[in-house]
Amino acid sequence: MAGIGSSNYWEDLRKQARQLENELDLKLVSFSKLCTSYSSSRDGHRGDTSDTTPLLNNSTQDRMFDTMSVEIEQLLAKLTAVNDKMAEYTNTPGTASLNAALMHTLQRHRDILQDYTHEFHKTKGNFLAIREREDLLGSVRKDIETYKSGSGVNNRRTELFLKEHEHLRNSDRLMDDTISIAMATKENMTSQRGILKSIQSRVNTLANRFPTINNLIQRINLRKRRDSLILGSVIGVCTILLLLYAFH
Repeated sequence: MAGIGSSNYWEDLRKQARQLENELDLKLVSFSKLCTSYSSSRDGHRGDTSDTTPLLNNSTQDRMFDTMSVEIEQLLAKLTAVNDKMAEYTNTPGTASLNAALMHTLQRHRDILQDYTHEFHKTKGNFLAIREREDLLGSVRKDIETYKSGSGVNNRRTELFLKEHEHLRNSDRLMDDTISIAMATKENMTSQRGILKSIQSRVNTLANRFPTINNLIQRINLRKRRDSLILGSVIGVCTILLLLYAFH
């Protein structure tokens, strides 16, 4: 009799789990449709300038969202409690022969619970992200409308300030470009000066390393100068003699 009572207890827990899972499945489908319709209604009223109907619709959807969130969280908590009771039952004496089958059934219910929990949090997170984004866009649109509804003088003054600010930004940008070009030119000249110093240093090193070559070059230059003087003198004498011969 104890075994029959335990079996009935297990079946009651399974029935409760299946009932809660069915309720959660229906609730999550409705919850997902609510989030989808919320996003669609926001997109549909994005260009609408009326402030009455969109606010009422969105307020109703927000209340429905809060209500359904609480209901789903309660169902998840109940299903978690049922799963915990099923886990306790698998550890009771006298269920060792059925432990494998019971554990398999329990694991399947746990997987379903985990999937429903994940789906709920994902849908809820998407809904909250859409609502936060739309609230931010609504605040921006309200600021734009407030700006547009201001007096013409204030708008004109603001436009002048904005243009002046843009001119200052352009001037700063040009100054930054000019400074960048000057810095690049300076770096290039510094690099070239380093290269020339390196070449000069190498030439001086070669000159100091081979003094005999320097002496030989100097002698060759002196001999060239002397030969040039002698050749010039001979040419001058010959020219004078030819002139004397021609006018004699």
